[in-house]
Amino acid sequence: MSATTPPTPTWDPQQYLRHAGHRARAFVDLLAHVPEPPTEHPRIADLGCGPGNVTRLLADRWPTAYITGYDNSPEMLDRAHADHEGPISGGGRLDFAAADVRTWVPSEPYGLIVSNAAFQWVPGHLDRFPAWIDALAPGGTFAFQVPGNFDSPSHRLLRELAHSARWRDRLGGTLRHDDAVHAPAAYLAALADRGCEVDAWETTYVHLLQGEDPVLDWVKGTGLRPVLTELGPAAEPFVAEYRTALREAYPATAHGTPFPFRRIFVIARKVGAGR
Repeated sequence: MSATTPPTPTWDPQQYLRHAGHRARAFVDLLAHVPEPPTEHPRIADLGCGPGNVTRLLADRWPTAYITGYDNSPEMLDRAHADHEGPISGGGRLDFAAADVRTWVPSEPYGLIVSNAAFQWVPGHLDRFPAWIDALAPGGTFAFQVPGNFDSPSHRLLRELAHSARWRDRLGGTLRHDDAVHAPAAYLAALADRGCEVDAWETTYVHLLQGEDPVLDWVKGTGLRPVLTELGPAAEPFVAEYRTALREAYPATAHGTPFPFRRIFVIARKVGAGR
């Protein structure tokens, strides 16, 4: 694979779920601000659903809904099907389907389209928003959160190492750049221009991680995946260098390792006539 063509990461649901509690916190906070869908039995889409653990939270809140989680990772979908698919207590249903967020176009009206930490993997994702807003039923909502920590040491050190003399021939074009997501104001403007009422904000969590090299363990489930995919069995020397850098950037304390993590939240409610 060319160094200028980023690989499609191979995902490891078990590794991703090792920090499931911390990762789900932002989605729980997002849902706390999402208004009720406009119908009693809403159609809901979760874009980039991963292993389905947070999609399940949608079913808990709206047990009469028909909810589909979409993802392009066979590994993640297998875990989601096995752990979460099926009828919901209120008469609704939760299922999962293969789809690429980069090309997904809704085929029916939705009361809610939601996404949790997925759009950073979708170059040009602002260009996808108009089709999704058009697919919302009147009074429907588009809500998402994305990581806003691309200038943090965890990501900056990863990029610097990938572009170092030792690794740039293999990894020079592999990683996401620091413009993978936009500022809250940019999301607000784009969605307000589509006639939505928009609430956009940001929060920095300070996760207290436990265990040996916990920040490395965290990024092995997310940001490091493209490197692990590209290098395969030859990844260990890279991981060893990265581990050393992370230990210095995120020193352990008597209580654990503090890991600051900024996230961006957006909720856009469609107003006016629907399609």
